[in-house]
Amino acid sequence: MAKKVKKTVKKVAKKSMKKVAKKVIKKVAKKVVKKARKANPAFMKPMKISAELGLVIGKGPMPRTEVTKKLWAYIKKNKLQDEKNKRNINADENLKVIFGGKKTVSMFDMTKLVGKHLS
Repeated sequence: MAKKVKKTVKKVAKKSMKKVAKKVIKKVAKKVVKKARKANPAFMKPMKISAELGLVIGKGPMPRTEVTKKLWAYIKKNKLQDEKNKRNINADENLKVIFGGKKTVSMFDMTKLVGKHLS
């Protein structure tokens, strides 16, 4: 009789484990099925560039993302990134105008300062 009880307990345990496993699988599947995140169209909107910023990255309306890419290309090309602290940018004459006369700017402040030259 004890063997029958043990078998019954094992069957019940297996069934409950299967139910729990199915629930977990469903939850994980729901997370995977979620739609891919769409890009914010505001970042892709072409912005007018000021004359000062145009000297550095070129003329014409550009999206913010493209402005940032071209600005970083200019910084890397002219080796303006600080050697010791890579988060800082040492401004040359063209960038000083954009950065409001600051000699050194952190990369986080850079986007805020550049935003003033976009409309």
